[in-house]
Amino acid sequence: MYTCNEDGRCCNEREKFSHVPLRSRRGALPSRTRASYTPLNVTVNGKSCILFCAKKLEVKLKDHTQLDLTGRIFGPNAKVNLRSSTCSENKAMLVLKLGDVEDLKDFVIRLLMSNTYYDSAGQNWFSLDSVHILYNKTSEVRFNATEIYAPATSSYHCQHVSSLQKYDTLLVPSTQADGATLQHVTFTDFQIQAFSIQDGQFASATDCASFFTPAILMGLIMSLILLLVLAYALHMVVHLKSIERYDEHKTVYFPKTQSSDSGDKNSL
Repeated sequence: MYTCNEDGRCCNEREKFSHVPLRSRRGALPSRTRASYTPLNVTVNGKSCILFCAKKLEVKLKDHTQLDLTGRIFGPNAKVNLRSSTCSENKAMLVLKLGDVEDLKDFVIRLLMSNTYYDSAGQNWFSLDSVHILYNKTSEVRFNATEIYAPATSSYHCQHVSSLQKYDTLLVPSTQADGATLQHVTFTDFQIQAFSIQDGQFASATDCASFFTPAILMGLIMSLILLLVLAYALHMVVHLKSIERYDEHKTVYFPKTQSSDSGDKNSL
């Protein structure tokens, strides 16, 4: 039996996994603009186990033009299939089956995640381990994820999760073979959460934004320069005041001239 969601998209009630639209909530990121599309929600037995959203998803494969897959996954006419997604206590896999995309057959994107307990932190952290792109049934491109993790009780957010260097290269091609650098993937306004989801909503987000961004570094440098100038100015003011006080207490001495000495002798 099939039923339709409020936005007109249909899901299979008998399937273990379903696509359920919901609203994003980012308690730790109130200043950020919310995603234009509703997040994807993978459920197991009616309970959410993976939430995922992005404002834009672009993929460039070798010998192919760049693909904008945003509308196919999040748009009102999206036909993405999530039913191959899996969740367990320590592993989760988000599978986005897009069917045929232009001349690429059976296009699939997989996001593999893990949930690990760290004694030093005293809590579980989930991480995105790798992103796989499969097409034409036999071709696969894999990107290993670096530093994409958050406490299990939080979601993870990043303005750009990409294999491009201009976006800090959080995704690294698994092979350095010829043509590997010609393939890339970029998620814009990326947010994901797995394993510990409450009420089918994103928890407050751990953001990837680095503290030492170029703007912040420039501000720190300018502040340091201003502090040095101010310190030097204060030092000079104190030094000048000390010189003035010294001049006020210094005894004025005028040496006698030769004419005054001869006048004194004549008077004798």
